[in-house]
Amino acid sequence: MELILGLLIIAVGAFCQSSSYVPINKVRSWSWESYWMVQGVFAWLVFPLLGALLAVPAGESLTGMYAAHPRESLLTVFSGILWGVGGLTFGLSMRYLGVALGQSIALGTCSALGAVLGPVFTGHAADLTRSVIIGVVVTLVGIAVIGIAGGMKSTALPEEEKRKAVKDFNFGKGIAVALLAGFMSACFNIGLSFGALLTWTATRPVFATLPATLLVTFGGFLTNACYCFFQNSRNKTWGDYRQGSLWGHNLLFCALAGLLWYSQFFGLSLGKGFLAGYPVLITFSWCILMSLNVVFSNVWGILLQEWKGVSRKTVTVLLIGIIVLIISTFLPQII
Repeated sequence: MELILGLLIIAVGAFCQSSSYVPINKVRSWSWESYWMVQGVFAWLVFPLLGALLAVPAGESLTGMYAAHPRESLLTVFSGILWGVGGLTFGLSMRYLGVALGQSIALGTCSALGAVLGPVFTGHAADLTRSVIIGVVVTLVGIAVIGIAGGMKSTALPEEEKRKAVKDFNFGKGIAVALLAGFMSACFNIGLSFGALLTWTATRPVFATLPATLLVTFGGFLTNACYCFFQNSRNKTWGDYRQGSLWGHNLLFCALAGLLWYSQFFGLSLGKGFLAGYPVLITFSWCILMSLNVVFSNVWGILLQEWKGVSRKTVTVLLIGIIVLIISTFLPQII
């Protein structure tokens, strides 16, 4: 029962993350850099801080714990800074490829590299058992199949139809950006690995990784803030923040997007707490989260009609990829 509950919680978090770009589409009259910055305040600072506070036992503090482990804390923040680069290009991948294909390529790369490099960089390569490696490979197969479906869509649809679904569609540029996004985004799980000691013995297992999550997202916030403010200056869009009549509406949807985005890592922490008796799935949990993110992002892609007009063969290939990813989430536990 704990196994099912743990996977279900991670799945709910993945669904929320995959839904986080829907509220963004409701933001009015702001440039990309402005709404990305505002939603980032909620996604990378406000909600991670509230989550981390749940892990703090009575008489303790986050700052005291970080100060007691300066090396681990700095490495975790630095990983977050690198992950922030992935976060920036992640948004661009969806700009050029759409929600479904953009998230599929970026998250697939992120999934495999994050699952493997986290244990390797922290000296726990022994955790990468045969079952985990097979699970990672199957995940990559599922991502590759979805990527093939995306390539079929790109080849078959006329340019006009592509741009109806994705305004700035550019397959070549989008693939390059998505691969970079995935590579850098893998640093999030590396940061969580570096921050494994950033908790207390009295902390409930379901909240154990949330203090480290805060440091990773803080590092990502620094990267994104620098870039967004640079773009505000370059594009002369500082005026977005002075549009008082839009603040109530846009702030609401940016906050909702930030909450939905953060839910994936809150759910990952809670889910891992229920998977404590399944060490293979603990190691593979990052891959599970990213796989489910891809599954749900493609569901949203279908609902948003990003696949409208493609052939039945393309849809079949897409569905096969989704099924393979679903199987990959529990495969390591049964082999």
